[in-house]
Amino acid sequence: MYFRAYNAIKSHQTHISEDIKTMIILNYSHPLTQEQQAQIEALASAPITEVRAIPVQINQADPLEPQIIDIVDATDLSSEEWQTHPLLVNPPGYAPAAFVLLAELHGRIGHFPTLVRLRPKPGSITTYEVAELLDLQRVRDAARTRR
Repeated sequence: MYFRAYNAIKSHQTHISEDIKTMIILNYSHPLTQEQQAQIEALASAPITEVRAIPVQINQADPLEPQIIDIVDATDLSSEEWQTHPLLVNPPGYAPAAFVLLAELHGRIGHFPTLVRLRPKPGSITTYEVAELLDLQRVRDAARTRR
């Protein structure tokens, strides 16, 4: 089962269209290094025009949804920008926040975004590299054929 799911996801990795001239990364996680940004540009075949670092600090005593709405509002994109700019999302590591963020972004963008997936690099010091860009809309569309 794992291998079938892995192959399905692997076959839906994003390679951003060559006609995209620029892209904005919405970074809801740790800062991206220059090396990671270069890896993203190589995978996307497009230059990064901007990395918007949006801090995510969740207060566990408060409801999550309004906190995520405030976090997404802090991205400072207009309604038109949400729907027209090529966006890549580096999601927060806290799973409940990532899920609610994904729902909020889907509502604003009109489709699922492309995610940056990081993975630890082998070695005695923990560092991270870009594993892949995941086009979640493509994953979703493919999943509908398996209903």
